[in-house]
Amino acid sequence: MNKNTLIGLLVIGLILFGFSWYNNKQYTERREQQLEQQRIADSVARVEMERLRMQQQQAQGDSTAVAEKQAGVRQHTTTPGRQVIYGEAFDRQLAGTEEFYTLENELFRLTFSNKGGRIAAAELKDYKKYNGDPLMLFTEAGSRFNLNLFAPAQINTADFYFTAREVSDSTIAFRLYADTTEASYLEYRYTIRPDNYLMDMKIDLTHLKGAIVPNQSDMTLAWNIISPQEEKGFQNENNYTTIAYKYPGESSIEELGMSTGTEEEEVKTKVQWVAFKQQFFSSIIVAADEALFASADLKYNTFPPTDTNIKDFSATMTLPYSAATTQGYDLQFYFGPNKYSILKQYGDWEFQKLVPLGWWIIGWINRYVVIPVFDFLGSYIANFGIVILILTVLIKLLIFPLTYKSYLSTARMRLLKPDIDKLNEKYPRKEDAMKKQQAMMQLYKSAGVNPMGGCLPMLIQFPILIAMFRFFPAAIELRDKSFLWADDLSSYDSIWNFPHGFSIPFYGDHVSLFALLMAVSLFISSKINYAQSAGMSNQQMPGMKFMMLYLMPIMLLVWFNNYAAGLCYYYLLSNIITIGQTFAFRYLVDDKKLHAQMMENAKKPVKKSKWQQRLEEMQRQQEAMRKQQQQQRGGGKR
Repeated sequence: MNKNTLIGLLVIGLILFGFSWYNNKQYTERREQQLEQQRIADSVARVEMERLRMQQQQAQGDSTAVAEKQAGVRQHTTTPGRQVIYGEAFDRQLAGTEEFYTLENELFRLTFSNKGGRIAAAELKDYKKYNGDPLMLFTEAGSRFNLNLFAPAQINTADFYFTAREVSDSTIAFRLYADTTEASYLEYRYTIRPDNYLMDMKIDLTHLKGAIVPNQSDMTLAWNIISPQEEKGFQNENNYTTIAYKYPGESSIEELGMSTGTEEEEVKTKVQWVAFKQQFFSSIIVAADEALFASADLKYNTFPPTDTNIKDFSATMTLPYSAATTQGYDLQFYFGPNKYSILKQYGDWEFQKLVPLGWWIIGWINRYVVIPVFDFLGSYIANFGIVILILTVLIKLLIFPLTYKSYLSTARMRLLKPDIDKLNEKYPRKEDAMKKQQAMMQLYKSAGVNPMGGCLPMLIQFPILIAMFRFFPAAIELRDKSFLWADDLSSYDSIWNFPHGFSIPFYGDHVSLFALLMAVSLFISSKINYAQSAGMSNQQMPGMKFMMLYLMPIMLLVWFNNYAAGLCYYYLLSNIITIGQTFAFRYLVDDKKLHAQMMENAKKPVKKSKWQQRLEEMQRQQEAMRKQQQQQRGGGKR
């Protein structure tokens, strides 16, 4: 690559970088404006819906008041100026004082509220937030649980104050009474288990049958939580934070996908469970009966990076109802970590699919090779930096035969360079491309060289490379584990933070030393490999050299600056070992002996393959057609 070409590429790169920075800035400003407008629109919509509901209730109250007056029934108001619309018992429970109750075991602490009888907050005891605060999956201010039913008016249970009953160390029940005698009621019963992340919930309708409208065919259950930001890096955490769900009888799960905005999906078929999934933790609602959730409307909104929260989750599920058969609903909740070994304990629910290990062979490598080895090493070694080092060495030993074979193939191709140059000189014309190709194949065959021998081993190693890329950001074992200058191997490491408010587009607001060292090691490794293959048959394009030596390390430096330090550390170790292997191969492999062996192979008779025979036949046909065309042109001239 000459000087002018290099300067041109640098200028183009600066222009693209400037454009990307400006475009990213404009997008961020537009995104914040859109979020603010969306919040305003949502607020207006809620006010308008409340106004329409009040008008409807007022109309219902006016018609009910006439009948009550004629029957001599006293009107009861719970709020000044508000008439009875639900019935005396329900209206009495519209006002009250919110009270909180706690159930806890060895793993979590759950807070319940009598307002709506809901799970108000969930705290995991064995984990902390990135800043050392208690790890809350959601808090009292960011949770809502509502059952919509007709008894006989439309009831939203989240609006009512339940009565707490049967409070013990493991169980609490909340009742919403449907009559003044307290004989008819809706009950939520919560039960936690010892040393388990599961909680059981029973929605008991047994004592509410007479109050529910008989022709009601379903009920609606809505669960909303605001998910706080738990990890240091907003961008990396957001990449793994979404809503997941599973169809009954399926072994795979579905996800809404990653977004920095809003995502929603209407699922019109049966759903077994819905998960509000964060990078390392999940809140899951499960139907004990596979046919329970007849459908689901799922949605999330993303908070801006400057907020302390990351997602606003919403799931509205349809519950089939039949007055003749339905006694209630059995639900279960999971509040815990996205740790593969823990999630797998819950059997057919396939919770472990929440851990993004990759698909097909990549997932197979992670599930049956990487995770068992990683867990085994972690059970004996407390320092996870050492665990990653040993894991890297084991992987390199596993693929060592492929690496050695790739080196030998590249060395053989380099040694054939003079013979290939002679063929290029012998067949310079495009018309002789078939002859040149046939001659090269004959040369490769006689020398015992496979032109794809250097690519195939690398291609086989590629799934392992991708498996590591999927494993490390999802490995909760690395969370809060420090090594050298990195205080958390599951998040980025930083040796220098930019001034407050300053950020480089796509790169971030800090400098990750592991990412920087990884990029430098990749540059050195690529330079060595490029020098090793520089003598191969086809000359590398200057642009290819620039991409291999400079563009790729720069791109990975920018990309991995916000990724897990453990991942960058693994790639750094892998590159260092690769460099060491290359120098070792150069010392162990004698080019003169290898070339002599190739020449000895060339003296042996070579049996032509069927493909080579077909190639020669095509060449003869092409040559015959070319002579025929020349004769026809010569006859036309006469």
